[in-house]
This record gives sequence, structure tokens and C-alpha cells, in this order.
Amino acid sequence: MRLATVKVGGGGEIAAVVLEDGVASLGAINDLLNASWPTDLLSLLEEGRVGDLRSWLRGLGEVAREELADVVIPFDRVEYAPLYRRPRKIWGIGLNYVEHAGDLSETAPSEEPASFMRPDTTIIGPGEEILLPEQSERVTGEAELGLIIGREARNLSEKDAPSVVAGLTTILDMTAEDILRRNPRYLTRAKSFDTFFSFGPQLLTLDEAGEIPDLKVATVLNGEVQRVNAVSNMTFSPWSLVSFHSKVMTLLPGDIISTGTPGAVQIREGDVLSCRIDGFEPLSNPVSKG
Repeated sequence: MRLATVKVGGGGEIAAVVLEDGVASLGAINDLLNASWPTDLLSLLEEGRVGDLRSWLRGLGEVAREELADVVIPFDRVEYAPLYRRPRKIWGIGLNYVEHAGDLSETAPSEEPASFMRPDTTIIGPGEEILLPEQSERVTGEAELGLIIGREARNLSEKDAPSVVAGLTTILDMTAEDILRRNPRYLTRAKSFDTFFSFGPQLLTLDEAGEIPDLKVATVLNGEVQRVNAVSNMTFSPWSLVSFHSKVMTLLPGDIISTGTPGAVQIREGDVLSCRIDGFEPLSNPVSKG
């Protein structure tokens, strides 16, 4: 199953199911089929109902499926928003591909992941502007695979980690690199400017995403692939990251773990930065001055 949040008339943002020919908002599905699904994606996650929705959709009869066609918004009319705007936590993972560590002249961690947290005020969605802050003269952007937590969990084993992940998504993570290079203690500030975290446009449940180690993550600038690598080449796998961080603090529905990038690229005014992952809808954002 694929989920999204889309913009509707009047500026509202509502959860939607991605179907073959477009998307159907959960509000429209509720009205059409006399259902009562939460109409924002974070609430769907917090109530632990993503799996229930997947099963319910699979169980719809032929007549109900035909009726859904009446409320589908064609893809060429869909305007995506971020999946949601107020997660409890956003974890970032630094230098999780050995090759990327060389970009910053640093040694990749080998015993524990190099993680950090960022505020939700950094969040933007597909097509929204990345704003270059006045305080920085060198901002870089990175494509990453994101993990979306689907239920509360603590002290997980790596084996059990997939059971708490509701799905995967595409992410663009920005860094004021010149600020970071001045002093590694400036990491939080370098990562926390408004518009420095874009995610969406779709959440793919694990069964939809395919073989996760085989996924290739690409940082793309102005249509050209700059860096690409496979998830299997991460130092710390997605499931090890979930397990590790569940032993630091309780993971909550809607928490995001951004798993690291194959490589960063400097972004400038007028650029378009994109994240491409096999089988996922691409995520792209234009770059402007703040």
C-alpha cells in the first residue's frame, strides 16, 4: 500500500491512498463507503491503523472498488504535501555510507551510528522551496531513505525492528556545511534551519517497497545523478538503526529515522534537488534564497 498527504481546496492537507490511476483522500473514501478512517496520516499512524487500512482495502469487493474511481484525483492534478508536519522526533544518521564520510574528510563510525535530532520546523513537502539561510555560504543537500515508525517501541532487537516500521519514504536532508566545518558542536544549528528537511511524497509499506537492501538511493541535482549507492552498503542497516535508537529513547508512531545519504551536493539558488529511490515516487524541491 502507498499513502500520501495531498493538498485540497482551501489549503487543507489530507491523507490519501495512492491507487493505480491517482489518489483517493481518506475523507472521500469515508464519505463514499461509510467508513471512519482518520483523515490525517499522523493520526492514522498514532492509532496504529495503517495495517488495518491495508487489509480493509484488500478486502473491498468489486463494486466498492469500482465506486472508488468516482473519487480518484488523477496524478496530473495531485499536489502533494509532506506526509505530516508534526512528528515527535526526527532522527538523522550521519556518515552511514563509508564513501560519504570522505566528503567531509571524516572517518565513518564503525561501532555505533552517528545520530542527531532536528526540530519539526525544518519540515517542507514536495515542491516547496528550500531556503538558503543568510548565515551560510555553502549549503549541501542529501537524498536519503526514511523509516516511518508505526507503533510505540523500546529496547527492540534487530530481528523485531521491522514489526514497528509502518513504511518507508524519500527524504532530502540539508546541511549548512560551512557552519558545521567550523566546529562539529555546531551540528544541530547546521541541520536545523527552516526548510532543511523535505519528506514524502509517498509512504510505502514494507510489502510494497520490495527487497530493502537492494534499493538504490540517489542524490540528484537539476536532473543529473550526483551520487548513488545501495542500502546494502550502509554501515548500519535500517533495522539496526531502529533497534539502536529504541534503546536510547522510546520510539513513537510518526517518528522518522533518516538513514543517511550516499553523498551530498552543494545547492544554489535556482537549483532543483531530488531524491530518487527504486520504485518510489521521486521527491524534488526548488532552491531559493531565504
